[in-house]
Amino acid sequence: MKKLIFVSALVGAMNVAWAQTEQAPTSPSISIDRIFASPSLTGKAPQKLKVSPDGQRVTFIQGKETDYERYDLWEYNVASGKTQVLFDADDLHKGDEALSEEEKARRERRREYGTGILRYHWSKDGKALLFPLAGDAYYYQLGDENAKQVLQTEAFETDIQFSPQSQYISFIRDQNIFFKNIATGEETAVTTDGGGAIKNGMAEFVAQEEMDRLTGYWWSPDESQIAYFRIDESPVEIITRTEIYADSVSVIEQRYPRAGGNNVTVKLGIYDVASKQTRWVDLGENEDVYLPRGKWMPDSENFTFQLQSRTQQRLDLNVVGADNSVKTLLTETSETWINLHHDLYFLKQAPHFVWASEKDGFKHLYLHNATTGNPIKQLTSGEWVVDEIEAIDEKQQLIYFTGRKDTPIERHLYSVSMETGDIKRVSSRKGFHSINFSTDASIYVDSYSTVNTPPQVSLHNAKGEKLTWLQENAVVEGHPLHPYQEKWVKPEFGTFKTQDGVSLHYRMWTPKKLTGKHPVIVYVYGGPIAQVVRDSWGGQRGLLMQHWVDKGYVVFSVDNRGSNYRGKAFEDPIYLKMGEVEVQDQVAGVKFLHTLPFVDKNRIGVYGHSYGGYMALMSMFKAGDYFAAGVSGAPVTTWNLYDTHYTERYMGLPQENAEGYVKSAVFPYAENLKGDLLIYHGMADDNVLFTNATMLYKHLQDRSIQFESMDYPGKKHSIRGKQTGIHLYNMITNFFDRTLK
Repeated sequence: MKKLIFVSALVGAMNVAWAQTEQAPTSPSISIDRIFASPSLTGKAPQKLKVSPDGQRVTFIQGKETDYERYDLWEYNVASGKTQVLFDADDLHKGDEALSEEEKARRERRREYGTGILRYHWSKDGKALLFPLAGDAYYYQLGDENAKQVLQTEAFETDIQFSPQSQYISFIRDQNIFFKNIATGEETAVTTDGGGAIKNGMAEFVAQEEMDRLTGYWWSPDESQIAYFRIDESPVEIITRTEIYADSVSVIEQRYPRAGGNNVTVKLGIYDVASKQTRWVDLGENEDVYLPRGKWMPDSENFTFQLQSRTQQRLDLNVVGADNSVKTLLTETSETWINLHHDLYFLKQAPHFVWASEKDGFKHLYLHNATTGNPIKQLTSGEWVVDEIEAIDEKQQLIYFTGRKDTPIERHLYSVSMETGDIKRVSSRKGFHSINFSTDASIYVDSYSTVNTPPQVSLHNAKGEKLTWLQENAVVEGHPLHPYQEKWVKPEFGTFKTQDGVSLHYRMWTPKKLTGKHPVIVYVYGGPIAQVVRDSWGGQRGLLMQHWVDKGYVVFSVDNRGSNYRGKAFEDPIYLKMGEVEVQDQVAGVKFLHTLPFVDKNRIGVYGHSYGGYMALMSMFKAGDYFAAGVSGAPVTTWNLYDTHYTERYMGLPQENAEGYVKSAVFPYAENLKGDLLIYHGMADDNVLFTNATMLYKHLQDRSIQFESMDYPGKKHSIRGKQTGIHLYNMITNFFDRTLK
C-alpha cells in the first residue's frame, strides 16, 4: 500500500501525457482523455537508469513509441554522445508473456507494470549485461552481435542475478535456489526441498510489500558462499478470497498474515560453493521475529543480518562468522517503532561501517567500528532527515547522500566528509532529485523534476557539474505540454500552524480567475512512509489536479502528522491510534482554507486512495461538518484485515490494543456521515482486500445510509489500465461536479 500509491507515475510517461497527433488548438483545455493520451511525439521517459561500472555508458529501459508499456533496453555512450537501442524486446521474444503466480505477485509488490525488458544487471567489470525476459534470461557481452539466451526452460525463473564477480548467474526456480556457470553452462542446485509452504531464497509477502526486500539470498563478494533465508509459510493463515473478473470468478487460497496472526518462520543458511554444504545459523529460541535485511562484509567471511522483534521496537544488527558464532554489532530501540532502511555500508579501507539511525529524532548517518560495532562519530546532524546514501568515495573520504537539509519539500544531493563532517550541497536546481551513481562515485545520473517541470534526466560529475543531457525534455514549442502553458497553474507552497502549535506544509492550486467563492477538492494520503506536499512532478494525478483547477476548483493538500521526512517526533503521534491525529490535521487544513476569501467553506470535498481512501472515509465520518463530499479509493476499513508488519508497526498487536483497533476502524463513525460519498475498489485486490469495501457496503446498507460505489473487475490495488484510468478520473470528476458545484 503505502508510499507508491499517491505518486502515481512520477518518472512515467506523463512528461508527454498530452501528446496528440493532430494540431492542438490555441490555449486548449486540459481534458482527462489527454491526461492518458499515448506519448506519441517524444516517447516515454527513461526508467531504471544505471551507470555502467566503468562509467562509460548509461543504460535504461524505455517504452516503445507504438506501445509504451512494452519496454526495450537502451544505452547512452558517454564517449560518443550517442543514444541507441541495445535490445528490442520483440527481437528476442514475441507473443504473450505467461507470468507465473509468483512473478505476478512480485510485480504487484514492486508496482512494476508492462512487458518486455523490465530489469537488467551489469557485470562487475562493466563488460556484460544480464536481463530477464518472459521467464528466461539473456546474457550479452559488449561487442557481441547478439545476446545469448542462458535460461530456456518451461519453469518461470525469478530473482535472476549476476554473482559478484559475474562468473555465475543465479535464480529461483520452483522455490529453490540455483546458479549456473556462464562459461560452461553447468547448473547447480543450492536447495532441493522447496515447494508447497517451503520457499528458499525468496522474500515472503510482508518482506516484499512492507520491508522493501524482494530477494532472500546473497552471494559473498568472492563467490565462495551464498547466504539465504528458508521460509516456512505453513503457520500463516490461509484466507479464501475471490478475484472477480468480467467473465469469471476465481477463488484464491492465499497465505495472508493478518494483524495478530502468525507469520512465516525463517531459517538462515550459508551454502559453501566448493563443498556444496549448508550450515545453519542459530537465530535464538524466539521464532516470532523478522529478518528484514542481509549483507556480506567485504571479507566474504562475515555475513550480517538484521533481526527485528515482532513489535518492531527493537532492531539488532548481527554478524555470523566463519565459525558460525553470532555476535550483535548494535541494537536500536524505540518506544514506538523503528523504521527500516538500506543505509548499511561496509568500508573496504578500514574496518568501519556507515549506518543510519533515528536515535536523535531525525534520520542521520553514523560511523561505527565493524569489529566491535562501537560508534566512532556522528556524521550528519540537525533537525532534518537523510533520505538515503547514494555512493561512498573512500579515496576522497566522502559520502554522497540525498536528504532534506534545506527544506522537507525538496530532495537534494549532498556530500559529507567522513574526516571533517563538512556537508556540501551538490545539486543546484530547486526541486526533486533522484540519483544513480557509478560504482566509483565519479559520475551520476540525475532524474530531476518540480511540480511544474516534467522529469529531466542529465549526467553530472561528482561535483554536480552537468556533463550532458540524457533527456532535456524542455517545455518549448513542439513539446506536447507547450500548448497548455497559458492555462497551466503553478501551485503555492506554504505552512500554517495547528491549534497546538505544530507547523504543517500545504500545497494549493487556485484557478487563474478567482471570481467569488470556489469549491475545493482536498487530495489526501495521510499515511506513514509517504509525503504528498513536495516540489516534484505529480504524474497523472498531478495532471488531474490541473484539470480540476481548469474547471474552477481550488485543489489543496496538507501533510499531516504521521507522514514522512519531518523527523520521528512528527511521525509518532499516530502510534496505537491511527485515524485520529491525521484527521485532526486535515481539519486544521480545512480551517485554514476557511480563512481564504475565495473558498466556499460549504463546498469542500476530499479524495484519497489506499491510506488516502481510509482518510477520506474517516474525514467524512468523523468530521462531516467540514467535508460536503468524499471519494474513497481502495480503502482499509478495519486494520484487523491488513498485514502484520505494516499494521502492528503502528497499532501494536490487536491482542494488546483491542480498543485501539476498534477506534481506528471506520465502522464506529459511519452513522455520522452527512455528505455525499463514493467508494471504489479493485475486485482482485490482494493488498487491501476487497473485503474491506464489502464489509463497509453492508454496514452502511444495514443502516440505510446512502452512498455510491464503483467496483473494477479484475483490477488490483493500483487500478491500472489506460481506459480504466480514464473511466476512474472521469467518474471522480463527475461526482465532485454533481456534489460540489
